[in-house]
Amino acid sequence: MAKSGECREMLVVSSKAKAYIKSKGLMCSAEVLEAANESLYECLDRAAERAQANGRKTVQAKDV
Repeated sequence: MAKSGECREMLVVSSKAKAYIKSKGLMCSAEVLEAANESLYECLDRAAERAQANGRKTVQAKDV
């Protein structure tokens, strides 16, 4: 998890996420994109840890 005040690079494509939410008839706040980005970092961190624990250097779909 990011340290307090630390900015992480945005992995989520904001325009695509906003368009998807808009297609559901809803609006999107900036906080949603930041939370989604943090969730993606956490997911990828867990996947990387799982790959390493299994002796692999390649993260695979099954790790996610």
